[in-house]
Amino acid sequence: MPAQTKFELKMGAATREAFGRALVELGRENKDIVVCDADLSKSTMTTYFAKEFPDRFFSFGIAEANMVAAGCGMAYAGKIPFISSFSAFVMNKGFEQLRVAAAYPNLNVKVVGTHSGISIGEDGPSQMSVEEIGLACSLVNFVVIAPSDEPSCKALVKAAAHHVGPVFIRTGRPKSLTIYGEGQTFEIGKAIQVIDGKDLTIIANGLLVAQSILAAEQLEAEGVSVRVLDMHTAKPIDREAIRKAASETGAIVVAEEHLVDGGLGVRVAQVVAETQPCPMEFVGIQETYAESGQPEELLEKYGLVAKNVAESAKKVLKRKQ
Repeated sequence: MPAQTKFELKMGAATREAFGRALVELGRENKDIVVCDADLSKSTMTTYFAKEFPDRFFSFGIAEANMVAAGCGMAYAGKIPFISSFSAFVMNKGFEQLRVAAAYPNLNVKVVGTHSGISIGEDGPSQMSVEEIGLACSLVNFVVIAPSDEPSCKALVKAAAHHVGPVFIRTGRPKSLTIYGEGQTFEIGKAIQVIDGKDLTIIANGLLVAQSILAAEQLEAEGVSVRVLDMHTAKPIDREAIRKAASETGAIVVAEEHLVDGGLGVRVAQVVAETQPCPMEFVGIQETYAESGQPEELLEKYGLVAKNVAESAKKVLKRKQ
């Protein structure tokens, strides 16, 4: 994508909606794709697939561990199962099965968690998944993806379907600002440089990519040149893009809708420490669970909007100097 400094960010569909639509397209292309859900198909948007391919859709009720295990059995039988529920349920309740039945044998399963992060809103902390990137990255052989908008989610769901091996994809409940247009390509493990800059780099995923763009535009008006990277793949992470950012801009902010302990920031920091140490700051959820509320209010309260990214950028620039 060509480097830009101005964006017209318009509201698009939620990434969970994009997932549901992409799944139908994949189902039309490949009869081996099957879908497993845990009584939440109208929320995860697998209902679209269920309506068109009822004989390839399996509902397991509120039994996520059984769902994951059964999906893995389908993979052994040569199918390509998409296993879906709220991130908090499929990852936390299905973790043992994901570890033993999917990761250990390196099966070709695709796990899609919806309603991730605190932007799920009114459903409250019991259903807010703020740990799943860390958990998914700890699973050997798993690819871990967090799309930022509707176009990226559609493209990365399709890329996951063609990847041979286990994949976890993090999607969200609220509508997302659209960043990408027609023609943008996405590759698992390759970050997208959304904006080029020389003073610092902001590395983000999910909803925080759009907020990072807004922060970069604010900082540009103040004379600060900011590079923005969409690190849609947390594992395998784009080490070269991180090394290059650290080397060329000398300061990094990582922004994510996830606990800062164990999320994208930890993985970026590991690469920075190994390749090109530089000052870093982290925007994310700080050692707390959120509460029930409107998504926009929660993101504001817990410091996950553009102004928070800009503040961290200014902090890291002072450390750089």
